[in-house]
Formats: sequence, structure tokens, C-alpha cells
Amino acid sequence: MPHIRPVSDLRNNFADISRIVHETQEPVFLTKNGYGDMVVMSMEAYERKLFESEIYFKLKEAELEAKTTDKRYSHKEVFDELRARLADKVESDEV
Repeated sequence: MPHIRPVSDLRNNFADISRIVHETQEPVFLTKNGYGDMVVMSMEAYERKLFESEIYFKLKEAELEAKTTDKRYSHKEVFDELRARLADKVESDEV
């Protein structure tokens, strides 16, 4: 169930709103004069949403590419490429 609070609670009950967003990892919707005004969420929830958005965008790009080209990759090609990228990522993180 979504948490909906008046925007004045942001000032008057900040600690309570902070506790809710961190414990539930769900956003709190703030209203002003009875209408939706803004959303408050934890940094972790925001980063998760951002990551999900990036994944959905990349999936859409892949779908479009699949529809506009005849190029197909074998499982071996895909996993070899993924392993190479992961190895590069690990090396760059270690530096």
C-alpha cells in the first residue's frame, strides 16, 4: 500500500518519513492541497529505480536492433563477450 502524506509532514515529521522510506524501500508520495506534489525515496531505492530504467532502455535498444538487422549471435559469442567485459570491469575496479 503506498504511503501518502501531506507535504507539511516533510517539515514536521521528517524523521518519520525518513524511517518509512528506509525501512520499506518504497517511496512516500507527498500531497499539496490534496493533489500529488512530489515523491521522497531513499538513495538505495532511487539507485535501484535508475538501474532498472537503464536496463529497460538497453532492452528496448536491443529489441529495436533485433528488428532492424539480421545479425544474430550464438550463445558462445554472447558469453565470451560478457566474460571479456566483466574481466575488463574487474581490472579497472582493481586499479
